[in-house]
Amino acid sequence: MKITQSQQRAFIRLFTASNWKQRLSALIIVALAIWSWTNQTPSAPGAITANSTVTGEVVSVADGDTITLLDQDKKQYKLRLAYIDAPEKAMPFGQAAKQQLSELVYRQEVTAHIDEVDRYGRGVARIEKDQRDINLAQLSAGYAWHYTQYARKSQSGADFAAYEAAQAAAQQQQKGLWADANPTPPWDWRKSNR
Repeated sequence: MKITQSQQRAFIRLFTASNWKQRLSALIIVALAIWSWTNQTPSAPGAITANSTVTGEVVSVADGDTITLLDQDKKQYKLRLAYIDAPEKAMPFGQAAKQQLSELVYRQEVTAHIDEVDRYGRGVARIEKDQRDINLAQLSAGYAWHYTQYARKSQSGADFAAYEAAQAAAQQQQKGLWADANPTPPWDWRKSNR
């Protein structure tokens, strides 16, 4: 949001003008400036919108459920994998979850179906590579929990059931974090480490 000199003068004139015509003129300029600022389309690289799709190369894996994607226009998108929650990097299995996700998508072309934008400005997305659900793959490998608290709100019934079954199978086979007798869910770990 850049303020031009004429907008600055209009703002000052709004409060200092001696007659109503000058004040009205200044008010119109200020109102138009405010309207244009609030109706601008985001032009920053990686501006994310809900219910959109982005395709590109994964250039970074931050942890077991967060990636950065670079599209063909060289715009970067920070994305969090929807419906799952992986261990934080400092948690047991956190580095292993990051490594597993890296093996699946790092330097690979993926498609991100963005469901929403979270409070940190990240796209919450379903990641697909070669028609494979990467979010589900993290669950199947035992490196994430099905984040049912959020999944119940927007995940389809069939997908919800598939994610639940993948987590149950990983638990039964003691894959990944399920090798631990009593793994701590990341939401509990975050709460206790605030």
